[in-house]
Amino acid sequence: MKNAINWFEIPVSNYERAKEFYSTVMDSEIMDHHMPEQNVKYGMFAHDNENNGIGGGLIEGEGQTPTSDGPTIYLNGGENLAVPLGKVEAAGGKIIMPKTDIGENGFMAQFIDTEGNRIALHSFN
Repeated sequence: MKNAINWFEIPVSNYERAKEFYSTVMDSEIMDHHMPEQNVKYGMFAHDNENNGIGGGLIEGEGQTPTSDGPTIYLNGGENLAVPLGKVEAAGGKIIMPKTDIGENGFMAQFIDTEGNRIALHSFN
């Protein structure tokens, strides 16, 4: 079975601020992979390349505009999304939907990151 998503990119206006935010909330290092020849700052979330894991990155560059009106990206909330969600506001974001029970599909929550993007978290606990 193929994954519906292969990769995602979250547009940012301040790469260093966004990197700090997501590193804190997700408790994971964002690895720099800048593309200076294209004037692009880029960082990749940790992901499992060998087992077809879905990955993504933060991107700052021309035409990359943060928004709360676009598609919703659901990041892995781990064993209990209350843990990363609890770090959102201290890291500079704003929770717009608290941890919400979605029945057999687990739990979800949404926040606005430091750049103005609406992002969601999902977990089964």
